[in-house]
Amino acid sequence: MLIKKIKSKKANIGIIGIGYVGLPLVIEFCKAGFYVTGFDIDPEKIELLRKGKSYIKHIDASHIMQNASLFTPTSDFSKLPDMDCIIICVPTPLNKNREPDMTYVFNTTKTIAQYLRKGQLVVLESTTYPGTTDEDIRGILEETGLKAGEDFYLAYSPEREDPGNKTFITSKISRVIGGYTQNCLKIAKALYDSIVVETVPVSSTKVAEATKLLENIYRAVNIALVNEMKMLFDRIGIDIWEVIEASKTKPFGFQAFYPGPGLGGHCIPIDPFYLTWKAREYDFPTRFIELAGEINANMPYYVIQKTMDALNNKGKSVKGSKILILGLAYKKDVDDPRESPSFKLIELLEERGAIVDYNDPYIPKAPKMRKYKVKKDSVPLTAENLTRYDCVIIATDHSVYDPEFIVENSQLIVDTRNLVKNLSMYFDKVIKA
Repeated sequence: MLIKKIKSKKANIGIIGIGYVGLPLVIEFCKAGFYVTGFDIDPEKIELLRKGKSYIKHIDASHIMQNASLFTPTSDFSKLPDMDCIIICVPTPLNKNREPDMTYVFNTTKTIAQYLRKGQLVVLESTTYPGTTDEDIRGILEETGLKAGEDFYLAYSPEREDPGNKTFITSKISRVIGGYTQNCLKIAKALYDSIVVETVPVSSTKVAEATKLLENIYRAVNIALVNEMKMLFDRIGIDIWEVIEASKTKPFGFQAFYPGPGLGGHCIPIDPFYLTWKAREYDFPTRFIELAGEINANMPYYVIQKTMDALNNKGKSVKGSKILILGLAYKKDVDDPRESPSFKLIELLEERGAIVDYNDPYIPKAPKMRKYKVKKDSVPLTAENLTRYDCVIIATDHSVYDPEFIVENSQLIVDTRNLVKNLSMYFDKVIKA
């Protein structure tokens, strides 16, 4: 009956957490003709969406306005019984000990359990360790007396959002799906078949959970590799960026990854530690993953050392120096600051006595983060402002940044993204880091 309801677009969809993952999902289900209710605990977010406004740069407000008749944003979780399919898209961060913080997922599941009824499908999309869905979440939901696979349906389908990617939008990205039972899988597959180009069913929720971890650990390990090679090649006097460009010409067996000031975003800096934590339960050391994490976590310290050395060569100390960080977002052309290494750079510089400002055209005011409380506003990127700083650190290579303008008007530049290239006349004041 639920599959029939989904295929006829009569199933009511509830999405819990309408942020960078949940909001694109809302839009796709609405475009497919479903009635969607978006649940969130942030009143400001709810109010903006009710007015048809978007709070995420790469999601145009027109998408919300066009689907206003099908979309209801709310903080009233008592409407959950009206939903046929409930999708969980809440954060899974790390705690101060770099262990999984499952507070958001488990609290959300407990809220669902208060309203759970027979015939509903519950899908988790948040990245997590293998066993979360069919052990932890199932356990919470079955405390109601209802049984997964019989009274309600349970599945896991890892989100694969890439904020700002205009080629691979939500509907163009294939979805891996694992169900607690075969019926759970069939229903979840029918749901995602209605909005994405391809679904990839796997044998269990654990396999689906492990798939997302492998995808992002693969990236984290390879980024650590090029970060380490960057530091080595710097000592040898070789430009890692030139090496990567030359290596890319090989038509097989090589995929380009790029170094940076550290890892950012909602996945790569976090996901590997979900697996290392779970591995301890099986008395298995994940040395390769932990080494990659160590290298990537050390990159902000490397950038700071390069900055201190560069200032020292100009006869200046980092203490008392005015430093401008270009880019607060974790990657180019987005307004997403989650886990951005720029916050760590600011912290380390201020600990050493520097006077630090930042510029980011997409983040006018530094938001409060879980680990950082940076009370700063973005300063205008003018020629007059640039000349005031002893050093400019390029932490994010936004497309709107004009490298020639920045170099011409800056006293010293530490470039972590290779934004400044092919400007050999300025190499005396540009340091790669």
